[in-house]
Amino acid sequence: MLLEEQRFLHEDLERLEQGISDRVADDPKHIRDRLNRDHQISGFLNRIQEQSKRLLDIYHDKEGLRSREIQSLSTGDPFDEFYKQLNEIKDFHRRYPNEPVENLERAYKRKAPGDGESATMEVDNMFTGEEAFGRFLDLTALHEDYLNLSGVKRVSYLQYLSAFDSFTPPQCPIKRVDKTTDQYFNYVGRLADYLENFLRRTRPLEDLEIVFAKVDQDFAKAWEANEVPGWGPEAQAAGPTAPITEGDGEGIWCADCEREFKNDNVYKSHLSGKKHIKAAELRSSRGQTNNVDTNEHSNSRGSTVRKLKERAIADREYRVRKLAASMETQRNDTRVNVERKQGMTERERQMELDAFFAESTEAAPRPGDEDSESDDDEKIYNPLKLPLAWDGKPIPYWLYKLHGLGVEFPCEICGNFVYMGRRAFDKHFNEARHIYGLKCLGITNTSLFREITGIEDALKLWDKIQRDKKKEKAGGENIVQMEDAEGNVMPEKVYYDLQKQGLL
Repeated sequence: MLLEEQRFLHEDLERLEQGISDRVADDPKHIRDRLNRDHQISGFLNRIQEQSKRLLDIYHDKEGLRSREIQSLSTGDPFDEFYKQLNEIKDFHRRYPNEPVENLERAYKRKAPGDGESATMEVDNMFTGEEAFGRFLDLTALHEDYLNLSGVKRVSYLQYLSAFDSFTPPQCPIKRVDKTTDQYFNYVGRLADYLENFLRRTRPLEDLEIVFAKVDQDFAKAWEANEVPGWGPEAQAAGPTAPITEGDGEGIWCADCEREFKNDNVYKSHLSGKKHIKAAELRSSRGQTNNVDTNEHSNSRGSTVRKLKERAIADREYRVRKLAASMETQRNDTRVNVERKQGMTERERQMELDAFFAESTEAAPRPGDEDSESDDDEKIYNPLKLPLAWDGKPIPYWLYKLHGLGVEFPCEICGNFVYMGRRAFDKHFNEARHIYGLKCLGITNTSLFREITGIEDALKLWDKIQRDKKKEKAGGENIVQMEDAEGNVMPEKVYYDLQKQGLL
């Protein structure tokens, strides 16, 4: 019966291709329906691979069964072979009378509205209510795990969403020694697993294995070159020279206190303090302990296990960083959604959640009502031209007035772009469009130009800042220093004033 199985596989492949083309031609509006369609197509593609592999095995015919079956049909009496196979089929159904017959046409056909099928889709159980079918991230449990780590300051969920992929100071206060604990290892592993699983659920048609393999290759290269952030070779202080900074790159870094100093004098004065001496002793004792352990284990086992654990933790941190960068849209939407929900009462949140699930689970319109429903969707009553919410309907007028969305704020630096509402206007000073406009004018320090939207005003302020810097630099170079008999150094004017008063 290999020929029948071969024919069945060819039919199955054609039905699968037809089912995929029917679903690709469909363009559902709701994100739930789109995700369900993508997951169905992904399942069909996997089945095509499996069936094609079986079909290739039949064509290769390593055991010669297909050749013998073809020979038996072509050489003997065709009616004898026919009745023989017919008796085998009858015998099979006599032994298994309730065996269901697979209807390929019905199995892969797109379910039409009103067919009596269940309204439950396979994506209904994939996402939590907070994720809203892949529109937002749900990191509440991981936020709790982060707060339970040792050496971590308490941050809000909104702050955690902005910095959960930062593992280096000053955003992450966890020291390198504390990162090798099992608690931190489990936390980073759960975070990486969640992001990877979220990608698989929201992008079923992408070949994510290639993306993950590329991340692993990039990490291996960065690890070999000691370029993984936060896991490079530790800088050692040499004599009185200060070590290389590990902070924001503008000051002097103290490896013992793990602090950054903006001023060289403050750095030198803190070297004699009790906190620095205690931290230096603790660091040196830790280094001696590591050396003793290394000698006792013949320079191998302890350090090798520690390096393997550090590599595993660094791998997870690197993966979290890359995956979070690929989900920047969902991350920003999550922050906006959390801010919005913080201004709502518990009753309003519950009403919104109920309305969302009611909209996502409502029955699709019948075929005869498609035209009327589409006409209703196109003719949304919006005489005031209010902005549309996430559900495609105009926002309430009181919310429009509350946020001042009717007030226009033009910005000449952004190419005369008009921002609607004070909130969007304030946010745009930190956005790429405004910063790029300032850089085109030759302005590098953009933080001083907030609330400035005119090109002429910005150029005048920048010229004034440059002149003030030059004057300050020239004034500092022209100061004459005088020294009295006791060795006290002071400016020339102060020296002559004290001399006239007879104090020198």
